[in-house]
Amino acid sequence: MTEVRALLAGTGVCVAPVEVTNDMLARVVDTSDQWIRERSGIRTRYFVEPGVGSSDLGVEAARAALDDAGIEAAEVDYLVCATMTPDHYFPGSGTLIQAKLGLPPIPALDLRQQCAGFAYGLQTVDALIRSGLARTVLLVGCDVHSSLIPWDELTWRALYDPEVKIDQARREWNLRFRHLVVLFGDAAGAMVFRAHRADDGRGILASRLYGDGDNKDILFVPGVGSAKRPWVDAAMLERGDSVPHMDGRAVFKLAVTRMPETTRRVLADRGYGVEDLDLLIMHQANLRINEAAQKQLGLPDEKVHNNIQKYGNTTSATLPLAFHEARQEGKAPEGALVAFTALGAGLHYGTVLMRM
Repeated sequence: MTEVRALLAGTGVCVAPVEVTNDMLARVVDTSDQWIRERSGIRTRYFVEPGVGSSDLGVEAARAALDDAGIEAAEVDYLVCATMTPDHYFPGSGTLIQAKLGLPPIPALDLRQQCAGFAYGLQTVDALIRSGLARTVLLVGCDVHSSLIPWDELTWRALYDPEVKIDQARREWNLRFRHLVVLFGDAAGAMVFRAHRADDGRGILASRLYGDGDNKDILFVPGVGSAKRPWVDAAMLERGDSVPHMDGRAVFKLAVTRMPETTRRVLADRGYGVEDLDLLIMHQANLRINEAAQKQLGLPDEKVHNNIQKYGNTTSATLPLAFHEARQEGKAPEGALVAFTALGAGLHYGTVLMRM
């Protein structure tokens, strides 16, 4: 009996409208274009306007992906949404995207694997279609990181208006979070998958995903959760406990080892080696991480696509955003063997293998 697989039918993206350069950040944080580029490779990132949530970006990416696939929204019978910045604490962004797309009531699953969310979403899509629970699945990754930045209104005004100045106390507060605010941007990406008889070997082939709570403390938000009572209070905000804590060195060390390790494993699961890979899409957390991981795998530049330089780390959106660009550039033609790999808070990490 021919195996049924999840075959990619279309992709779409939505990038926030407001470009923020490194020089703009230097207006409100003690940093520079050189400092940011040397440590992360990032030149620009994009932020939403106030009041725009992750579901707003997600629905635009979803529409674009459906258009690219030539599929009507009504044909979607399952929606999977990955985000760490939902519009509300609850509900998640999945049903919000479902309603904004005008879909009838269908299953809408929200995933919370942070930077590895879209990779987990790919495995979920694979399972849904292989099991027969769904035939057309919409997968969306969307994040609005500017909502997490702990700046006051004057700082936001100074970011966009060079005539507005902030005092030293504000600059010192902003400096506490410099290593985070320079990294992140707002965006969404989406993919549409259809059930496909895999006679030609195409579709999602395999995945290797892992969770490792022993490394939770290297990347987490110390406040705003059920481990605290009350859930949030003024003192928590004053301490900055609503902002992610990150041990950058530890994240770097784990990312440059575990992303290559799981990529090799998932290739071996299907009888392939690294040399068989046509394209590697890595989570866009830091260009230096990706360059080191690429070196570990021995891949040439033409088999890797990075775009963190332009967009920063958009968490759940990085994999679909980078792949969409690579596909537009002709790097993922029909038949190409593509790996998606990521590592993020949790610790969650792993790799998914797909034949276009």
